[in-house]
Amino acid sequence: MTSGQVRRTLVPMSDEYSQPTLELSRTFEGWWLPRRPLCCDDDYSQLVRRSRTDALRCKHIEANPSALVNTIVVDIDDANAKAMALWGHRGMLPNWIAENPANGHAHAGWVLTYPVPRTDMARLKPLKLLHAVTEGLRRSVDGDEGYSGLLMKNPLSDAWDSDLCREDTYDLPDLVAALEEHGDMPPKSWTRTKRAREVGVGRNCTLFDEARTLAYRQVRRLPDRTPASSDLLREYVRRTCHEINASFPDPLPVREVNDTAKSIHKWITTRSRMWRDGAVANAATFVAIQSARGRKGGRGNKRDKQGNVQNAFKQKAELFGKEMMGQ
Repeated sequence: MTSGQVRRTLVPMSDEYSQPTLELSRTFEGWWLPRRPLCCDDDYSQLVRRSRTDALRCKHIEANPSALVNTIVVDIDDANAKAMALWGHRGMLPNWIAENPANGHAHAGWVLTYPVPRTDMARLKPLKLLHAVTEGLRRSVDGDEGYSGLLMKNPLSDAWDSDLCREDTYDLPDLVAALEEHGDMPPKSWTRTKRAREVGVGRNCTLFDEARTLAYRQVRRLPDRTPASSDLLREYVRRTCHEINASFPDPLPVREVNDTAKSIHKWITTRSRMWRDGAVANAATFVAIQSARGRKGGRGNKRDKQGNVQNAFKQKAELFGKEMMGQ
């Protein structure tokens, strides 16, 4: 029986894990950041942006603003979802749970003390750590692998049975430590899997990594560093980002893609040496680096070949000596 199957057999937990009497409305509104969020009721085709006040009257609301992530949401499609979110989660209890009373399915949310930027000059390392923590929390509750994290059940809607489970917010390192202690933190190799790169925050990491790598190559093809070349690079990066995004099963919003493209172009043209040093110097540096790598690889191969020859000669000499001695 797997850990997920074990969790599915659990009965609802006692009130020591949840505190429905706490002021959920006041606390949640303090955590929730979007100002004009996407929202809807049951018909996702009616998804539109509304004011914050109007959105909080809907069943489903956008979990985070486009530029920041401060709430990690996991979708638990199980009749015992609430129990699965609470059982065995000492040190990493969700801050809130919104449960569907009709089938027991729920969304559980963990709120971060320091939001993680995901566009406009955002650092990639915290974003990747956020992605890994999100996967760890999903594994800890056997959550839905395909959930994108865009919309969540509104804990303040009367459609759901919602509980406030913890008022203190989390630092990412605290969640990492708790997930590692429980054995739910994914290994580093997980980031190379197809699902990790195409779902949730992984799309932002993949988009940024792949687009910037292609942009660096494009810079070497530009003849100069004039404003005209900058405009050509801007258009190339924007087009490349949208092409990569189109390959995702659940593409990112257009605004996020445009922000990522803007971030890559801005960093290259204002901070990178490949732009600052000029086209000629950049080309010369690239050739020098490639030549050095080639020489290093050649020396290594030569040493390996020499070592193989010496070992083979030594083995033959020993065999010849044994034959001469009649052994």
